[in-house]
Amino acid sequence: MLRLILTLLLATSPAALRAADAAWLREKGTLIFHDAFEREEDGNLAKAIGKGWNSATADRVPHIKMADLDGGILKINSASKEAGHAAHIHHEAGFTDGGAVVRFKFPGLNKGESLQLGFVDRETKGVHAGHLGYGILSPSSVTLIDHKTGIMNLENRKRRDDAVARKEKLPADLEALLKSKHTTVPWKSDTEWHELILVTEGDEMRLSLDGKLVAKHRSEGFAHPMKRWFSFLVPNTVWIDDVKIWKVR
Repeated sequence: MLRLILTLLLATSPAALRAADAAWLREKGTLIFHDAFEREEDGNLAKAIGKGWNSATADRVPHIKMADLDGGILKINSASKEAGHAAHIHHEAGFTDGGAVVRFKFPGLNKGESLQLGFVDRETKGVHAGHLGYGILSPSSVTLIDHKTGIMNLENRKRRDDAVARKEKLPADLEALLKSKHTTVPWKSDTEWHELILVTEGDEMRLSLDGKLVAKHRSEGFAHPMKRWFSFLVPNTVWIDDVKIWKVR
């Protein structure tokens, strides 16, 4: 009987409930944006995807199509070498707590396909390009990283770059700080469609795949009060079928 009670308590604990972040967003949040990409793009430039999307890299290579809307799918094929940067595509968000639900697929067209997605606030001072926090899916792992108080903090970035320029090891305190800003868990990518949920709640970021909590991490940068943009950073190829952005507060 005691074992049954403990099992029920664990099953209904906040941690267990938060594993189902889709339900948390639906029950506590407001859907502030949805795009199923059921249209054609208008050219190759920054706003070609339409519906408020903007590409920070498209205008660097106006002759190359990096975003193709095909049959309700956003097919991203980054011209990273030509543009000097991975494809960076973003949309207005605007929340403190909340997140995004994304249906995605690695099409298997390139080796090492990966996807970085997360939150940006270009109005934030002292942080490179306003990068706040991201989930990163590589072929073998999932990483959650706080950039705001980690490596994108301009002071931390300068100390890192100075050490690299002098061909020295990172200062011990900086190395320890940067290690504390991320977590990485094993994951094996494939070429199937998946539903990804990335949320921030207070100082915690969580990433779920197909309804299962895969990774979570606490770091002060995740609590940034305004996630103005939701963004994708794609170094090669990924397909996006559906995007929903939810605001809890």
